[in-house]
This record gives sequence, structure tokens and C-alpha cells, in this order.
Amino acid sequence: MNKWILYLALLLGGVLIIMPVEAKKIVPLIPRDVLFGNPDKASPRLSPDGKRMAYLAPVNNVLNVWVKTVGKEDDQPITSDTVRGIRVFFWAWDNQHIMYLQDVGGNENWRLYGVNLENKEFKDWTPYENVQVRVIAHEKDYPHEILLGLNKENPKAHDVYHLDLLTGDLKLIAKNPGDYDDWLIDSHLKVRGASFSRPDGGFDLLIEKAPNTPFEKILSWAYEDSLNSGAVDFSKDGKYLYLKDSRNANAGKLVKLEIATGKTQILAEDPTYDVSGIMVQPDTREIQAVSFERARSEWQILDPSIKKDMKNLKKLNPGDFSIVSRDSADQTWLVAYNNDNQPVAYYTYNRKSGKATFLFYNRKALTKYTLAPMEPISYQSRDGLTINGYITFPLNQTKKNLPMVVNVHGGPWVRDSWGYDPEAQWFANRGYVCLQVNYRGSTGYGKSFVNAGDKEWAGKMHDDVIDGVNWAIAKGYADKERISIYGGSYGGYAALVGATFTPDVFKCAVDIVGPSNLITLIHSVPPYWSTFLANMKRRVGDPDKEVDFLKSRSPLFKVDNIKIPILIGQGANDPRVKQAEAEQIVDAMKKKGLAYEYMLFPDEGHGFARPENRLKFYAAAEKFLAKHLGGRFEPYPETP
Repeated sequence: MNKWILYLALLLGGVLIIMPVEAKKIVPLIPRDVLFGNPDKASPRLSPDGKRMAYLAPVNNVLNVWVKTVGKEDDQPITSDTVRGIRVFFWAWDNQHIMYLQDVGGNENWRLYGVNLENKEFKDWTPYENVQVRVIAHEKDYPHEILLGLNKENPKAHDVYHLDLLTGDLKLIAKNPGDYDDWLIDSHLKVRGASFSRPDGGFDLLIEKAPNTPFEKILSWAYEDSLNSGAVDFSKDGKYLYLKDSRNANAGKLVKLEIATGKTQILAEDPTYDVSGIMVQPDTREIQAVSFERARSEWQILDPSIKKDMKNLKKLNPGDFSIVSRDSADQTWLVAYNNDNQPVAYYTYNRKSGKATFLFYNRKALTKYTLAPMEPISYQSRDGLTINGYITFPLNQTKKNLPMVVNVHGGPWVRDSWGYDPEAQWFANRGYVCLQVNYRGSTGYGKSFVNAGDKEWAGKMHDDVIDGVNWAIAKGYADKERISIYGGSYGGYAALVGATFTPDVFKCAVDIVGPSNLITLIHSVPPYWSTFLANMKRRVGDPDKEVDFLKSRSPLFKVDNIKIPILIGQGANDPRVKQAEAEQIVDAMKKKGLAYEYMLFPDEGHGFARPENRLKFYAAAEKFLAKHLGGRFEPYPETP
């Protein structure tokens, strides 16, 4: 029964009146395992010849790669990871190898592994300790070759290596002098250039104009343009370079640069929003479409040949879609749809017929539940900036005077987006308003907005969050006595800032892998971040020259201000935010007798990859929030 009616008998003026009053339907608790356990299936990818499809799915609760023949039900796992699970994989262009990256315990020293589907042979292609592998390029016309970046010779710099899948030979082909941030590879798998990181935080674009000649600087991006600009790809003939470029503009536009002359042509731009997604035709290497992430993702079509396809896909499903895979004939596409109130849906799309076929939801069990819509919002900061974000309300409750969790995104140089968000659904399902703020410093809104966050950690960036809280209170949505601040990475830092800089605003705080001391954070970043370090120091602060300033923005030195309980989660192997970042503030709180809960995961890094660890932390977090804000929680499972 969808509704049930209570009848209240009211005696008014001596007259008995029977009034129907609609009762609020109780929303079922969504189990934590459904929200945060492994997906049923995810990340489908077509083999280049279109005959097979690979995807991620659990084997004994650990994510592995499965392969099936298109049109048949012969799905089989072809990897056998038993610990962390596989999250990043791809097909080699030879149709024979599945390649994937894996680290140990979250240390981010990725190795490249592969499985030969013909003989089932498993191979560790980069068997080096304490070395990080990056996949740089692999091309359709060179099916047995892959270019990799390895910091094997110098922990600070990734050199380029050529991997031959037929022989297993790994050969150094380009040496990084130490200040190349990225490599540029043309359609023939030739190293044609690099991005050079300058000491002032800006970048130079270096290109080999003629074969076997030294790189030449063809343009420079100032520090102010550094987060909105960069090389995208070469044209097929190698004469042009596609760029994201915010020079002489506020937002990063898509530009086609003629290498020989330096002439540029603007292909797509928006005055406020940076170019986001870029769709490249793998044969011609022409840009077919670009997306701008406004309140939602919106595509701008540049190639008329896909206009009908994109129109068909837009009508198919109300979510925001992206093309996640296509066969080498470019006749079959795999399409992902991201909705706010349902799990991610995957379809296969036939370009010839214009027909799409549903493949699967990544979390089928979620379809049994009604999920909450995510609503775009905006408000004015105290100094006049427009701040955008999203709000998700509990279902079947009046949007008035509710407990609220402010979920601050990490980065900070990323942004929250519309779509399915497991934490937003979790909070709403437990009875909380979920507020997500794209504070200044968030990317996607142009360089003025992102650069407005410089030197504003715990300053105006936090003011934007507090202004969002005040906006929600003024709207009547949030009960000012029941507000929590929550987040991971920078969001974890923001949670600690909330507890130490504005302790009267929040009832409790949850910090996941967040730094507590900006001095030790910057001094301990991984060596391969060295090319970004000058930029980071300008945006956050220089620990060698601005010690007092960074202390003034570090929660560790304001522990005396803490009035609220804090839950802290940390991975012992985190290479970005070291274990010491959590433990130094835990020690300080312990000495002062302050309330805290601390959960250290010995087999995790920057976040919790293993489902058993995620579920353990989220179980503790929702019980913590329920204790302090009064929401619902799913009890721990009974121990047999």
C-alpha cells in the first residue's frame, strides 16, 4: 500500500470533524553494502575488434576483470586478484591482452600487469619495487606496443619506456631531465614534446618541430593559467596540436594550434566554464565533441557525422551520458548514463541502426530503492562570488529544520558534479540534508574562480562553506544545532578546519585522510609531485618561507579551539597525506582530553579501496553521526 491514512477526531466549537492526515511513508534503510560494497559490474570495455567485452566484477568479494563473447553468456573471470581488487584496466590493441594497474596496500607504486587471453598467461610487465608506472600511450596502428612512464631511474621524474608485448622487452626511449610534467606522443607513438614545469608555477610547451631535433618552446602558460590549460592531442598528421587554453580568456577553451606557424583556431569555448570532456575520433584524431560541466554536463558537437548518434543517445536516458568504449570500426559504442537517482546504467549502441541495448546497472540492488534527487544550487559568498553546488534532501520529509551534513569535496582542485553520489544518497537515506559546495579553488568555473582560492585554505575557501551552511539555515532547510562537516583529503582537512576554526557552527566532524599540518603536508608529498610543487606552494603556501602563515592555517595548531567530537579515518600507506597527519592531531587531542575516534587501516592508502574497510568505516561513521545529529543508522551485523 502506497499510502495509509490516520483520522484525527477534532472537537471544534462542539462539532466533531473527521480530518484525513497523510502520514509520511518511512523510507527503507539502504544497506551499506548496497551503497559501498563492490559493484555488481562496472567499467565495460569492448575489444578493438568488437567481438568481446571486458568488465569489472567481484570474485570472492574482490574486483577482477571478466571477459565475455559479445552475444553469448560465456562470462569468465580472467584475472585472479585476491586482495585490493582491480580498478584500472584496458584492452591492448592486439585484441589479445588485457592490461591492468595495481599497487600494494594503497602505496600508489603502480605496476602494469597483463593476461594473454589466448594462452591465459599472466605477466608482471614492470617488476620493479618502489617504482610507479603510468600508461602514456597505445595506438591502433601499433597493436603490440605501449609507451609507459616509469620513475625507475629518478623517483621524481617519469622517463618514457617502450614495451613490446610480443617479446616483453622494455626499452628506455626518452629521458626526463627532471622538470617535465607530462609527455606528448603523436599518432606514430613517437615522443614529440613535453610540458616543462617552471619554478614560478607556470608551464612551457616544448615540441620537436622536425624529426630528431631538440624540443623547442612554442608557448608558455602563466601560473594563472596552469589549472585551466594543457595539451590534449596531436592531429593525425602531426601538424596541429589540440589544447585546452585559458590565455586571453577566463575559462579554458578548446584550441587547434598550427605548430609551424603558431596560429590558433578556437573550436569551442564558454565565458564561464572550462572545457571538460573531449571526444576524439581514434582513427582521424579529430575532435568530435566537447562537454562543459555547468549544473549538469552538456555536449557541444563539432563533428556533424555524430550529430544523429548524440541526439539518439540524449533521448535514450535522462542521465548525463559519456562514450566509454568503441570498437575499432567505430560502429559499436558503449555508453554510460549517470543519473542522480539511480545507479549508473550501461548500454551498447549500434551506430548503423541507431538502436541501443541495455547492458546492466553497476549496482542492480539499488533499483529496488527510491533514491533522492540531487538539486543544483547557487548562492552569493560574503565577498560577492557566486558559489555553486548541490543539495540532496531526505525523501518523504518536509524540507524544514533538518539535520545536515556538509560533504566537502577533496582536491581541492576538482569539483562536485551532478549525478549518482553514494555518499549523498547515504546521508539523505539516513535522514540528513547533504550539502555539497564548489567553493573557490574548485575547477571547471574558469581561472578567476580557481585562482581565487590561492592562499585561502582555512580562509575564504572555508568562508564559502560556512556561507553555504548559513544559506541552508536561512532557507529553513537546516537545523543550526544539528550540522556536521565531513570530507576526504582536502575535504578531511576542511572537516578539521571546521572543528578548529569554526567550532560553534558544527556538532561533530568526520575527517578521512585529511592533513592537519600544512607544513608537514607539503614537506612530505611524494617525490613524483616535484613538478607540481612550485605551483602548490603558490596556491597553499611555502613551508620554507611562510611558516607562520601555514601554521595559522593548520588545524593542528588550533586544537585548543575544539569543542566537538571528531571521527578520523586514515590509511597507513597513504603517500599523499601521511599517517603522521592524522596521528599528530590525534595525539594533541588525546593530551587535552578531547573526544575523538580514530580508525587506522594498515592495508590502505589515500582512501579505502577494499570493500571490507569501506564498510567498516562507514558503519562507524553513520553510528557516529546518528549519535550526534540524531539520524538513522544500520546496526552492525550480529557476530555469530
